[in-house]
Amino acid sequence: MTSGDYIDFAYKIYEEIGATEVNLMYEGAVTQDITRNFTMMTEENMIRHKEASQVQRKVFNVMVESLQNISRHADILDGDPTGEKRGIVLISHNDTEYHVVTGNAVKVERRAEIEQRLTKVNTQDKAGLSEMYKKQIQEGHISEHGGAGLGFIDIAKKTGNKIEFRFEDIGEGYLFFITIARISKK
Repeated sequence: MTSGDYIDFAYKIYEEIGATEVNLMYEGAVTQDITRNFTMMTEENMIRHKEASQVQRKVFNVMVESLQNISRHADILDGDPTGEKRGIVLISHNDTEYHVVTGNAVKVERRAEIEQRLTKVNTQDKAGLSEMYKKQIQEGHISEHGGAGLGFIDIAKKTGNKIEFRFEDIGEGYLFFITIARISKK
């Protein structure tokens, strides 16, 4: 899979979600420095658009959590000469909402676990998400990837919306895992 393929996925999603403006689009390795730079750029853009501070905080939190998901959980494609965890990030908006879209490669065998986790999160109401969050903090453990399993729960809590997701087959035992988080401007 080439960087052009990643960008094609991002453009396809941009058309699907009804965005009118792209705030940020990136394809490549996701690192702490990238995350820091993205938050600064997004902050400047949102200030320029005079977004409410509450909306800004939600977009930042969801963006950072989504980027951490890529840096911790993306699989490195066999034969990738960079050996980096790569992904796409698209921050866009229209008149009513912001969109935080991410995508990264995962091995086919991880699909069921990811689907199960997201389906469970997406079936919860606000109280259910809070309970899941507390339970995960109390009983959860730090994974080999450095996470405590709170990412999707936190995104759903912050947005108040279901996390849209899908998988695209990219061959050779890998899928392209895409998430879309929508943050209302209200």
